[in-house]
Amino acid sequence: MSNFGEKLRDLRIDKGVSIQKMAKDIGIGATSICRWENNQSDIRCNQLIILSKYFNVTVDYLLGLED
Repeated sequence: MSNFGEKLRDLRIDKGVSIQKMAKDIGIGATSICRWENNQSDIRCNQLIILSKYFNVTVDYLLGLED
């Protein structure tokens, strides 16, 4: 099972966007996204919702609770 960082990285790559582009699109710093992808930082609930909308997936998917 993938962890959150791996899922986030895979989704970003599948969408074909860089960390910088994603950061600009969603209004969250590139450093935060990089830290999430490397499992170096926790994410807040409101940020999870932003990511789920950006990638059109559920929060449960991002958290590894569903496939």
